[in-house]
Order: sequence, then C-alpha cells, then structure tokens
Amino acid sequence: MNDTMQKLADSVISGYTLDRDDALRLGDVEGAEFYRLLAEAGRIREHYVGKAVALCSIINAKSGTCPEDCAFCAQSAHHSTQAAAYPLVDEEQMISCAKSAEQHGASCYGIITSGTGIGSRDELDRICRTLGRIRQEAGIAPSCSLGIIDYETACLLRDSGMVTYHHNLETARSFFPNICSTHDYEQDVDTVRAAKRAGLKVCCGGIFGLGETFAQRVEMALTLRELGVDSIPVNFLDPVEGTRLERADFLTPLECLRTIAVYRFLLPDRQITVCGGREKNLRELQSWIFMAGASGMMTGNYLTKVGRNPALDRQMVADLGLTVAPCGCS
Repeated sequence: MNDTMQKLADSVISGYTLDRDDALRLGDVEGAEFYRLLAEAGRIREHYVGKAVALCSIINAKSGTCPEDCAFCAQSAHHSTQAAAYPLVDEEQMISCAKSAEQHGASCYGIITSGTGIGSRDELDRICRTLGRIRQEAGIAPSCSLGIIDYETACLLRDSGMVTYHHNLETARSFFPNICSTHDYEQDVDTVRAAKRAGLKVCCGGIFGLGETFAQRVEMALTLRELGVDSIPVNFLDPVEGTRLERADFLTPLECLRTIAVYRFLLPDRQITVCGGREKNLRELQSWIFMAGASGMMTGNYLTKVGRNPALDRQMVADLGLTVAPCGCS
C-alpha cells in the first residue's frame, strides 16, 4: 500500500480528484501505512498551501437561548447547561477583540452569534457597522457566523466589509436528522450557496465524533467539494454536560488525524483549519495536525470553552519549522 499511497498522493498533486472509494480505502489503513497516510497528506498540504499556518480567532458575540436542537450544542434552549446567555455585545467589545486577535497573530476574526439566524434589523445594523470599523481600524480579515442567511443579507454583509461567511453543515446529510430536527439540511446548503453567489469566501465544515460513520465523514467532504467552499473548519466533539451527546466518546487522537488526512486528500487545495475540541481529543498529538494535512487552527477561546494560550500555539508552529500566515484582508 505504501507505493500505492505515494502514487495516489502524486496523482492528487497532479490534479486527480479522489473519489469516494479511494477515500474509504484510505480510511481503513493501519500500522505503518497509517503514518504514511499522514506523511502523504502533509506533502499534499505543503504542495498546495505551503508552510504557512493560518490562525483564526472568534468572539462569542451573542450566546445561548438558541431555538435549534443540535444534539452537541451547549447554547441550545433545548438543553440545560452552564453556558452563558447574553444578547449581542456592543461594537467596542467586538472591535477590541478583533484587535487583540490581530496582536496574537490571527489573520481572520469571526463574529459568532447564537440562533437560527440574525435576531433583528438592529443586530444586523450593529454587526455591519462593526465590520466597517474593523476594516478601518484593524489589519485583520473579518468574518461572520450568523446562522441561516439569504443572498441579500450576504451582499449587505459583504458591502459592510465582511470577507468570509462561516456556516457549518455540521455533519453528513444522511446523519443530520440524528443531530438536528429544527431545520432542514438544505437550508444550510442554501446559505452556503447564497454566500458564494454574493462573491464571499465561505468557511464551511463540521464537527466529528457525533456518532457518524467514517463513510459519512467522507460524504460530508464530497458535499463540501461540490459546494466549492474555500476553507473547512474541522471540529472534534468535546461533550458538554446537559446536552444529548454529553456521554459521547467516539474519538481517539489517531482517528482525528485520520480524518484530517483523508480530508486533505479529498480537498487538496482548500484551507483545512482545526478548531474546537483539539485539546481534549488530540491531547499530546496536537502538533501532528499539520503533518496530517491541516493548514490552519483556531487560537484562543472557543464559543463556550476556554482554549489554549495563543502564545503556545505560535510556539508550536515555530517548533515545527512552519510560519504563521500574514493577514489577507481582501
């Protein structure tokens, strides 16, 4: 398999598009072949994306009381958790966090709000003003994750200064009914299409360890490829007490690395960013994400959980002989 895997990686570097069966075969490798999988994924990443690691950071700008019933989410009104609940924060707090993220090396800053979509016109106007000020006052590319939106809203956010819209599919279409019943998968797909149609970059991925099969992880990757998303956030479930998945324990560090590697084979020229759950699920193997094909990571705090010190992340990047990517605001 070693020679076959190297040839497959060579083919991907030459422009070959991996199919579902190829990906499933890669998902089955074990032992020394598994480590070759990681190495070849890292080679594909270096060819297409280079040695620069893109750091991103977020603010939980509006938290809790979400009407959606996503099984993993601490902010769902259907769950009883310790997650904070508060309305949209003011402009100054969002801008201050953007400047802090820039100082810590992040090239993208996400304004994240809970809920199915934007709560009111007042909230939308405040976010639009904030986007404009971030573009004027900071050197970091602003993004938003505001739930389900339409084309007109995507255009308004774009014209206000937003560079990227973030909206996860969360999991494969075939597994989604096990995770969420309060909206349809196609609404998420339509949001991605609306953002793409508006000319925005789109950050769209999901969360692994929900109970999905490896084949369903591949299914989601193929959907992301079909949609032409620009970057893929890879999250690993860190179960929250009080949610439906509070007792989930489906992942090992090697399974996380396998998923990253196969995604790099399937989506060779995309940004693949490891986000929530890496500390818990990867443990001592966090630095291996880049050998496995990741090209970015979220730094700082997550939505409802504390993350690593950004200085530790930057040191990890340097220790690997990689560099932190500069800001790309256009």
